[in-house]
Amino acid sequence: MRLTNEQIQIIKQTAHQLLGNNVRVSLFGSRATDTGKGGDIDLFFETEDSLPNRAEAICKLYAALIMALGDRKIDVLVKDAQTPPARIFEIAQRTGVYL
Repeated sequence: MRLTNEQIQIIKQTAHQLLGNNVRVSLFGSRATDTGKGGDIDLFFETEDSLPNRAEAICKLYAALIMALGDRKIDVLVKDAQTPPARIFEIAQRTGVYL
């Protein structure tokens, strides 16, 4: 995994602050492997809770992560109890590394 311990802590703290303590966070995509260079930060946030507004949660997470980690390419996926299945969620679950 190509994130620093500090980045991992920031991501996890942000997730817990905005989505609650039941959220699971995983890194998927190119940064989930130790080989390679660069790449965006692909994050998958999953909770069994129902979010009042998933789009708003995604925007708040993205903004908070940009403020904390700096202006970089970050992709944010959020799946709550009401989110319908989608292929991207399956890929993130199968290939992701929990933080």
